[in-house]
Amino acid sequence: MPTDDTNRIQTRVATRAAELGIALSVEASSALAGYYSLLMRWNRKLNLTGFGDNEGAIDRLLLEPACAVSYLPSKGRMLDIGSGGGSPAIPLKLLLPGFQLTMVEAKARKAAFLREAVRRLELHGSVVEHCRFQSLLADPLVRDAYDVVTIRAVRTDGEDLRMLRPLLHMTGWIMLFHGAESPHWPASESMTAALLRSTGSRLTIIPALALGGNVPRGTFRGV
Repeated sequence: MPTDDTNRIQTRVATRAAELGIALSVEASSALAGYYSLLMRWNRKLNLTGFGDNEGAIDRLLLEPACAVSYLPSKGRMLDIGSGGGSPAIPLKLLLPGFQLTMVEAKARKAAFLREAVRRLELHGSVVEHCRFQSLLADPLVRDAYDVVTIRAVRTDGEDLRMLRPLLHMTGWIMLFHGAESPHWPASESMTAALLRSTGSRLTIIPALALGGNVPRGTFRGV
């Protein structure tokens, strides 16, 4: 049952979304508020995110992922690298419950929070792997398993991204959440779109086939 605190946050989320022209249902704003409330409570004890409880945090942690939903299908398998405090992975899962979600986090305390979030928010079909993503590469069960890999606030270069290729289905893609500075990746092999003007955030989508060779037309599924 939503608490008074969650109800207040829901009002803030809905108001801020309306100010930015983002359409959110009551159910969506309520779900995002539940996650945000839990994150901020844990953040008082652990350094899960550098954001304080303000509108900037709502923009970055909740509304940026909400804007990215339009680039995704309604279901599939998602892998989030360096999940930290859970954004963008948990907001995406809340808004697209048909996705099966795996969150990868190397730090034990952050992984503990993610597991608590999965339990408290009833994120069915979600698991947390307490490891570095490189350790997944040796697991044959996850080879070609994911439709989308999401990454935010994790330093990556071309070689890191190419390492992820074995985890992606051939029609899958990587979604990089970043600021105004675009990643070092050929524009001809990716697509970059603005997310929120208030944060200057951008989303770059790189298809799996671009990680290993030329990209045929129509590679972007769901875009």
